[in-house]
Amino acid sequence: MDADVVRAVNDLTTRWARTLPAENTVVAGLGLWPLLALLATGADEPGRSELAAAAGVDPATAATDAIRLVETIEDSADLNAALGVWVSEDLKLAETFDSVLPAPLVGLLTGNPTVDKAKLDAWAADHTDDLIREMPLDIDGDLMLVLASALLLRTTWVRPFTEQVRRIAGGPWAGSWHWLERTDTDLDSVRRYGELTVVTVRGEADVDVLLGIGEDALPALLEAAARPGDGVPGSQLIGQDRPGPGLTIGKTTAARPDVKVSLPSFSIEVEHDLLASQELFGLTAIASDPGARGHFSALSPTPLQLGQAKQKVLARFFATGFEAAAVTAMAMTRAAMITSQERRLEVTLDRPFAFVAVLRDSRLPIVAGRIERPTEPGE
Repeated sequence: MDADVVRAVNDLTTRWARTLPAENTVVAGLGLWPLLALLATGADEPGRSELAAAAGVDPATAATDAIRLVETIEDSADLNAALGVWVSEDLKLAETFDSVLPAPLVGLLTGNPTVDKAKLDAWAADHTDDLIREMPLDIDGDLMLVLASALLLRTTWVRPFTEQVRRIAGGPWAGSWHWLERTDTDLDSVRRYGELTVVTVRGEADVDVLLGIGEDALPALLEAAARPGDGVPGSQLIGQDRPGPGLTIGKTTAARPDVKVSLPSFSIEVEHDLLASQELFGLTAIASDPGARGHFSALSPTPLQLGQAKQKVLARFFATGFEAAAVTAMAMTRAAMITSQERRLEVTLDRPFAFVAVLRDSRLPIVAGRIERPTEPGE
């Protein structure tokens, strides 16, 4: 897989992670990145530069990079990805359309919201194995073009967890929780990166799940994930009195030192409105068009602007494995003409007034008169 693309996806996800509220949440930068890359190739300035900067790509090759990324993902045993494009039957396409969005990806929008919603929802469900059953868009007859990506991840642990109920007496987690525990002889599955402790939970095929605890944990974990060989390994931490956040030194009856991992099982489902963070994702220019000029002449001569951009994503961590799914979708509508508002003079003839009719060029008066009171009563 292209290292530059991996870095770009990680950078996008890390920047997004830094903006997230301190609550249960999950995002899929990998689901959003291909759409930004596709749009970067198809967009005019200034949207082209904004999108390219947000995705960290060369806009000239971004669409190709996006499609290659999805094709590469298909070689994974645990991860599947798909791209979809739908265009309105009423939308005239530019000659360059296929060079940005290849024909095999393209379907049709009928303009009938009931028909189109069923079609888009079925695509989302099919490509996430029913984990996400609806496209995260408001479907109406104004949609001209829809782009979507779908991700599906399923993996089982090499070493499953045991399940139990654990009661926490105090603090913000006070109460009884469904809890997971397991022991592992691989001390180096734990590493400390500064004030962050990272645990790697290995999947049976080609996906691992990293768990991080410590300061600014989510963005720090993304940065650590890009440096798997860095940090202090558990085989060194076990000899320290203060090994790291979330770590203590205990006793084992095993023949050699081991690692005990303990955490609550979790299931999170979130929908993100990407237009709420337009600048972060490079969407500011393409989401507005006061001149009705449009931003995507490479896709259509019809002026288009971004009307919706959303992501629905879920993640579940349980005793035997992990699963996640995301559907990210963007919808284009016709760019709306917005008339600028200027000051004006208002004249009201609500008292006696005069009039004159003249020849335009010579200014020769033809008839002239005055009105002292209205002559035509209202019905």
